[in-house]
Amino acid sequence: MKKTYKIDVDCANCANLMELEAKKTSGVKDAVVNFMTLKMKVEFVDGVDAREVMERVRENCKRVEKDCEIFL
Repeated sequence: MKKTYKIDVDCANCANLMELEAKKTSGVKDAVVNFMTLKMKVEFVDGVDAREVMERVRENCKRVEKDCEIFL
């Protein structure tokens, strides 16, 4: 399953850090962050609860960029 989320991030480097953290999160098959459109596209591993996984993605992203936000 793939989903797109609106994000709020201040710079392209921060967006890149968010993408890397999202990809490392258990339950995420792939993730792409587009700074220009302020969107994160996430592909989930089959059978996972997307909302639960995205809560972990948000936590991981906030570790590297405190001011970022992912709107679920």
